[in-house]
Amino acid sequence: MRRTRSALAAVALAGSLLVVPSTATAATTTAAPWCGITWGSTPKGTLPWTAATLTGVRAGQHDCYDRLVFDVQGPAVGFRVQYVNQVLRQGSGLPLSLRGGAYLEVVVNASGTSPALNRSEMVDVSGYSTLRQVAWGGSFEGQSTVGVGVRARLPMRAFVLADGTTSRLVVDVAHRW
Repeated sequence: MRRTRSALAAVALAGSLLVVPSTATAATTTAAPWCGITWGSTPKGTLPWTAATLTGVRAGQHDCYDRLVFDVQGPAVGFRVQYVNQVLRQGSGLPLSLRGGAYLEVVVNASGTSPALNRSEMVDVSGYSTLRQVAWGGSFEGQSTVGVGVRARLPMRAFVLADGTTSRLVVDVAHRW
């Protein structure tokens, strides 16, 4: 009788140990993403080519992300936004010096000259959670490049808002994963 109780106690103890890790794993895999952000950090883009002109760049802060808006005179514009080891200047291929732990290359399928007086500080992003610097990389053969210094490689998204005569490329970079 004593052996039966010991055996039952051992089986019950082993069974309870098996349940605990399973419950802990389920709790960690069902956690919701921070701020509902599920963007990832892979390249984003669309291909349309138009005779558009980049006219301005502005920035804003939100609770969960920092935002850049590229104003374009013209219909829906194509773009490519991706993390790179270094952003290269249009035409020359020389590296663009940027602050931050990661670099976003924003290529807008629109020509133009720098829409800011200071090409290395196009937008004042001092005090932003994620953005560190926004710099002009040049315009060549209908494409304009802007380098964005970011605190770290974080989730980002990019999309276009168009009203028929103007477009806005919106780039959001999350504050954290």
